Amino acid sequence: MLEAAEVGHVISKAVYARQEPRLREALLNAQYDLSQSKKGPVLLVISGVEGGGRSETANKFTEWMDPRHIRVHAFGPRSCEELARPSAWRYWRALPPKGRIGIFLNAWYTEIVTARLTGKLDKATFEVYLQETRIYERMLFDEGFVLLKFWIHLSKNGLHERLQTLEKPTGIHKSFKLDYRAVRAYQKLRPLWEEMLRETSTAEAPWAVVEGEDERYRHLTVGKVLLEAMTHAPSERARRPHAPGPTPTVVDNVRLVRELDLSQCLSRAQYEAQLAKWQTRLAELSRHKRFRDHSLILAFEGSDAAGKGGAIRRVTGALDARQYVTVPIAAPTSDELLYPYLWRFWRNIPPRGGITIFDRTWYGRVLVERVESYCSEFDWRRAYEEINQFEEQLTDDGTVLCKFWLQVSKAEQYKRFKAREKTPFKRFKITPEDWRNRQKWGAYEQAVADMVERTSTELAPWTLIEADDKHFARIKVLKTIVRRLEAALR
Repeated sequence: MLEAAEVGHVISKAVYARQEPRLREALLNAQYDLSQSKKGPVLLVISGVEGGGRSETANKFTEWMDPRHIRVHAFGPRSCEELARPSAWRYWRALPPKGRIGIFLNAWYTEIVTARLTGKLDKATFEVYLQETRIYERMLFDEGFVLLKFWIHLSKNGLHERLQTLEKPTGIHKSFKLDYRAVRAYQKLRPLWEEMLRETSTAEAPWAVVEGEDERYRHLTVGKVLLEAMTHAPSERARRPHAPGPTPTVVDNVRLVRELDLSQCLSRAQYEAQLAKWQTRLAELSRHKRFRDHSLILAFEGSDAAGKGGAIRRVTGALDARQYVTVPIAAPTSDELLYPYLWRFWRNIPPRGGITIFDRTWYGRVLVERVESYCSEFDWRRAYEEINQFEEQLTDDGTVLCKFWLQVSKAEQYKRFKAREKTPFKRFKITPEDWRNRQKWGAYEQAVADMVERTSTELAPWTLIEADDKHFARIKVLKTIVRRLEAALR
């Protein structure tokens, strides 16, 4: 793959002078159409050999097109804020919305190859990261992204000559020390580049290897690929022929929910004694010095009127208000709909030492969106795999993830609905939609059972909470958090 890029294409000034104005005009028109149609977005991942002209190529496109609708992100060493979160966090935050163009310089590929070269990743882990990258890019494709990946290549001699040329006009030698180290490491890097390009060039996100020695050739080649992609960006993407199918299903798995013992309860005296005990323990753990190497995410889902709010208040009652954030999740806003559905959750990932409490979560994709047909079957089925990868990235980075499903019986839910209607300060908590959802009780039961079966993992298990008795439910939530934290902080 790389040998073909070392042939040496050169474009004369005269040819460039004829083609550049036409290409620039076409790109501007295509960019305007893209911004008006809200298709895409288009994401260019530009990587390659040091000194190959990646930044010059990005600069050329901000010169040719409207810079208001194009954003360049040059990823270098991670900042302190980024080091406190999973490595994918900074890439999710930088994703462009629909109708826009994003350019990522280096991005995840440079980070992975550098870690392998320096010994931070062994061969097996390097291959795992490449697999995770394929899954991530497939998800972006399925979410409507036009993903263009360019590898700007130089031969070893070409790299050395280019660096010498770059030094002469400016006289700034210091900034090129790292580049010359890359020349010395060229032979070690080359097989890693080959493997990376081979393993991550897919139908959804193929690599385009472009010679970097002649800047006119490089600019025109990348520009033509970008123009073609923008011109033919689909308003709705054709589904992949081999969508992720359902995982093996337990026969009658709905029993996971239906057979919960909802009669479990605590007396008032038992509740108050245990509440003080577990809140005290939680407070101690959240202030433990080892917690600074972890973060805590609490994900609450449940039947309507199951008592999520009350359980969350008992948790926050044990925490320092400066340490946690509560994120209530409703239907996505018009701005949030311009991004992949996991984007708004990635934005709220806490740093190490921090706590985020989600009141409703990313599981809306496989619950309400599935049952109410707000998304296609293809989308909610593929979400299981994407959610599992998301949670694995969190837990691999030291996040303690506690997921709770609060279940009430249909009779208890009816009782609570009626009580809310009669209580002035609770009337806002009951809506016609809550009553309508009761008509789909069976469909929600099946969706919950499938969710638990397919996303309850060793690293991020579901805890099913019997919530007919609020006292019992609150104590079980607190007890679960404490035990998970104790295991993590040993």
